[in-house]
Amino acid sequence: MAEPKIGIYGLGTMGSALALNMAEQGIAIAVSNRTDDLIDAFATRAAPFAGDVTSAPDLPALIAALPRPRLLLAMIPSTRPIDDMLDEVIPLLDPGDTVIDAGNADFHDTIRRTERMAAAGLHFVGMGVSGGEDGARHGPSMMFGGSEESWTGLKPILTAIAARFEGAPCVDRMGPDGAGHFVKTVHNGIEYADMQMIAETYDLLRFGAGLSVDEVAERFAAWNAGPLGSYLYEITAEVLRHDDPLAAGPMVDAILDRAGQKGTGRWTAIEAVRLGQSATMIEGAVAARAWSAEKPLRERAGEAFGSERGALEIVPDDLEAALLAARVLEYAQGFRILDAASEEYGWQLDFARIAEIWRAGCIIRAKLLDDIAAAFRDGAPEGQLILAPGFAGTFARGIPALRRLVAQAIGAGFPLPVLGSALSFWDTMRQPRGTAALIQAQRDFFGHHGFDRVDGKDAPHGPWWD
Repeated sequence: MAEPKIGIYGLGTMGSALALNMAEQGIAIAVSNRTDDLIDAFATRAAPFAGDVTSAPDLPALIAALPRPRLLLAMIPSTRPIDDMLDEVIPLLDPGDTVIDAGNADFHDTIRRTERMAAAGLHFVGMGVSGGEDGARHGPSMMFGGSEESWTGLKPILTAIAARFEGAPCVDRMGPDGAGHFVKTVHNGIEYADMQMIAETYDLLRFGAGLSVDEVAERFAAWNAGPLGSYLYEITAEVLRHDDPLAAGPMVDAILDRAGQKGTGRWTAIEAVRLGQSATMIEGAVAARAWSAEKPLRERAGEAFGSERGALEIVPDDLEAALLAARVLEYAQGFRILDAASEEYGWQLDFARIAEIWRAGCIIRAKLLDDIAAAFRDGAPEGQLILAPGFAGTFARGIPALRRLVAQAIGAGFPLPVLGSALSFWDTMRQPRGTAALIQAQRDFFGHHGFDRVDGKDAPHGPWWD
């Protein structure tokens, strides 16, 4: 048996997929799990790579099988189970050893765990992994957060198993402590917004413009071949082409309209507000999922007030331009959150590199990310994508189209939590003087909060206090 280079604890869907990926790349691994059944099942799946796979019955045995400095990757729930695991392993580890949490974690917990491990002379890594089971098995996008020393030890392994875009591995060190998990959180927030935007578009095309499900599928397939090309557009076309095997009709019609969420989109919205960077498109997507869970209320409201909606006239090229502009705004909001967090925590995030590692392996991979990376490499004014010269044409064509689409859809009774938010964000950010002056006057009136004057004169309160 080859000496293991890394240990993997947690052989569920994602953990076993990552382990098989490593073994297939010739990386010797040791594996274990809380229950024996998954260890046995993994041994069967890993039979072709048996010479590079060592099974351990429990955590102490797994750690004992690893050479120093040890690398231990955990793919278990990043809540209490991670803390319980640290309670068990810290006494068994030696200074310089590294534990990697590769699940979706609240970055605040990652910072706390990093400090705890550092006090014992140990490294803790929070690593975002995107791409689902298939990505983990054949090449995920990975966002590493941890010390330079731990990155040096793990880089050869991670670059070997990462997704590749034109030969370049889609993995890199984002920064220390919680940086990797925070970047993954924002990735998932953008994912929420993109999925909701797609759902809104499907609703408009099918129930507004009267297209069949197959025709909508063809429209997404055509878009996927152009500037809107992305994994989510690709799979949207695919799922819409499938019929229900248990009853007549499209599969999508047999699925209950109640969306689940694991919390990362909500975390993004919460952190955006906390950092003073409200990401309205992501917030709209989170709200839409929350509202989807209230089906009984929606049914009663439909009975009480009616659910009829008007017909729409949608020009396909117009819609494509509107969606492309909205998608740039969606990413712009996401990178604004990353910018605020980078400054708050001193992470010095490389936005161009983040866009580059999202180009393959992850759920939001899209052709547009090449342009976003280039915009940051070229020095987008004030670091803002909406000001990047490369997107001027996208906005010139797409914003008028988005305005026509939103106006027509809202007039006909279609809800647009994300597409409508995109237009409001654009219209707010292009106004040199907005509406906040009146809000400041109100705040001063009822709370004596004061305000700044446009002429800079020293008069912090209004005449209502004279």
